Amino acid sequence: MAKYTRKDILRLVEENDVKFIRLQFTDIFGFLKNVAITDRQLEKALDNNIMFDGSSISGFVRIEESDMYLRPDLDTFSILPWRPQHGRVARLICDIYTPEGHAFEGDPRNILKKVLKEAADMGYSFNVGPECEFFLLETDEKGRPKLETQDKTGYFDLSPLEGAENARRDMCMMLEDMGFEIEASHHEVAYGQNEIDFKYADALTTADSIMTFKLVVKSVAQRHGVYATFMPKPFFGINGSGMHVNMSLMKGGKNAFYDEGDRLALSKDAYSFIAGLMKHVKELAAITNPLVNSYKRLVPDYEAPVYIAWSAKNRSPLIRVPATRGAGTRIELRCPDPSANPYLALACLLAAGLDGIKNNLTPPASIEKNIFGMSVEERHEDGIENLPGSLEESVKYMEESELIRKTLGDHTFYNYIKAKKIEWDEYRTKVTPWEIDNYLEQY
Repeated sequence: MAKYTRKDILRLVEENDVKFIRLQFTDIFGFLKNVAITDRQLEKALDNNIMFDGSSISGFVRIEESDMYLRPDLDTFSILPWRPQHGRVARLICDIYTPEGHAFEGDPRNILKKVLKEAADMGYSFNVGPECEFFLLETDEKGRPKLETQDKTGYFDLSPLEGAENARRDMCMMLEDMGFEIEASHHEVAYGQNEIDFKYADALTTADSIMTFKLVVKSVAQRHGVYATFMPKPFFGINGSGMHVNMSLMKGGKNAFYDEGDRLALSKDAYSFIAGLMKHVKELAAITNPLVNSYKRLVPDYEAPVYIAWSAKNRSPLIRVPATRGAGTRIELRCPDPSANPYLALACLLAAGLDGIKNNLTPPASIEKNIFGMSVEERHEDGIENLPGSLEESVKYMEESELIRKTLGDHTFYNYIKAKKIEWDEYRTKVTPWEIDNYLEQY
């Protein structure tokens, strides 16, 4: 059932003195965009008549095909609580359509919707709960981030030195004002690293929420005089930031991953979903871990999952099945990081899992040993492979993937790969301080 009607939106805008509405959408690289309108233009927006230049958005369309239309999803209406209370600002998340009235093939939200429909045609709905980590950094006199964390505390710490506590509290309050159900917030392992967890929801709502979460966190951090970054690995020698993704399928009102008669209380669907993820995870990596910097996080010894295995007990494999059973049965993928486009990431993860179910795939035996403590020979004996070690390697796997091409569609697939190749080339041709320190005087 719809949360809001057109009449509701108009009433809420008038009653709450909303003067500006941000029509938001996300590009293929996960950057939030918006077209701002005044309240006088709202009816035009609700009639789907607000147009923008798609050729100005990287990866969208050529200049001769530039006109795009924004169609607001009424259920995403929310007032931004950190903005002025007089002449308030609200937002609506939009889908992107062509002038001919077709859903734009390069719209990440539309890509996710297509895979969700495929799941629905098989009788499934897809629920997702993310665990988003971020760093809070000190800023200079111009408000730009410095490579200096706000605190020097650690996991779950709470002390006078833990300066992030007030910022996290305000972030949680702002998020709750926007309809989030916050389950936990705490300091993470690394200096300056934080995590706020919100309740799972259907995949489309969760993807929308991740984009909103990032905006709220950055906006509140700025008010506290610090900078929030979702860069996966801003510091050498300490843990990077991940975005573990907890997933479950529902069928007939019940959790399709649960089977009380199984040794691990997991259903055949759950095992096949795990197998699908394991089969395609190398192809997915350029989506779930999209930056050159993402692979600085995915190295051994920093709690990052680099080994392709699964377990219902320990946390060292790539895929973990948390202990909760019954309605809470879920599968946790631990490699994604918060720089990923959530719409594309969830679309590809669901497609991989459904492929496992459609083809009755069976995963290898679960690994109950600490993989981080195993030798190369032991991992080889157990058939444990590694995730790609670089963006270049990930893009090569993605290029060869029929599943990812089908999921993203040719438009997004080829534009994404082209951009990531350019990113890798720019990175590999740069001369870094490490090279100067190690080679300049020696050679």
